[in-house]
Amino acid sequence: MKRLTVLTASQRAANGALPSHSGADASNGTEHWPARKPEWLKVRAPGGSNYRRLKTLVRSGELHSVCEEAHCPNIGECWEAGTATFLIMGDICTRNCPYCAIAHGRPEELDEDEPRRVAEAVARLELNHVVVTSVDRDDLPDGGAWIFAEVIREIRQRLPGCSIEVLTPDFRGDRRAIRTVIEAGPEIFNHNMETVRRMHRTARPGGRYDRSLRVLSDARKMDDEVLIKTGIMLGLGEAPDDVLEFMHDAVSAGVQILTLGQYLRPSTEHLPIHRYVTPEEFVDWKRIGEELGLLHVESGALVRSSYHAREQVEELKSRAAALG
Repeated sequence: MKRLTVLTASQRAANGALPSHSGADASNGTEHWPARKPEWLKVRAPGGSNYRRLKTLVRSGELHSVCEEAHCPNIGECWEAGTATFLIMGDICTRNCPYCAIAHGRPEELDEDEPRRVAEAVARLELNHVVVTSVDRDDLPDGGAWIFAEVIREIRQRLPGCSIEVLTPDFRGDRRAIRTVIEAGPEIFNHNMETVRRMHRTARPGGRYDRSLRVLSDARKMDDEVLIKTGIMLGLGEAPDDVLEFMHDAVSAGVQILTLGQYLRPSTEHLPIHRYVTPEEFVDWKRIGEELGLLHVESGALVRSSYHAREQVEELKSRAAALG
């Protein structure tokens, strides 16, 4: 595939090929962002009937949702639309990423009955689409891959019509773990890169940029019917060239679906927001990503990994059917 040229700052200014970069200069390390969120980042408080029903069921089943644990701004919209993201293998992560709201430390003993309870919750709610994700479990030999596979199988038994997306950790690059998940047959295999190469060690000290690319590439080679997905946050200090480099890398790794969203600081203890990315920039990045060959780019300030996940599956399935 022909690669787009990564332009210098002066070239970008001359022809406007990449989104303009407003706000702080990413190179000087200064924090420059407004204390108040812009209007495009404000959402209504959740509270619909489906939202309340799902919240009750999650509590009664002693389950976790990343929608709550990671403070997702779209929890009301997604839960009302019949899409939920379940967090398996506990709510304590073995890694300490300085952008993430999920607690870190020593996880509890693995709950081997969790796949059944998750599947029963999905069936009772008659969900159209479910996303299954987890904390990093570097304490487990396979990173918990078999639990992912078992959740998929349990859901299939109870609600065959529900599409399933897995959002996995990197499994430390273990191909056997990746294959365990892929062979269980999810519609979407998602592993988030989270940020661009230059910012990766800062934001994901326990991860490796190239290792994550290999996870996506390996998954793509194992089953060409499974859609491969990743996502990053914007506003951490990346420059336009960084984002374009990442998009090239993602396409080369076989990624088909990409999510781009605004980084929102969970607390003052987390990485600062470098700047707020404008809606116009997100529109530009969607266009550029799809011109590069990505099948779908979900790009917007409030976009998170599972945002409009069900719609993505339906859209791509209908496009595939149209192509025969």
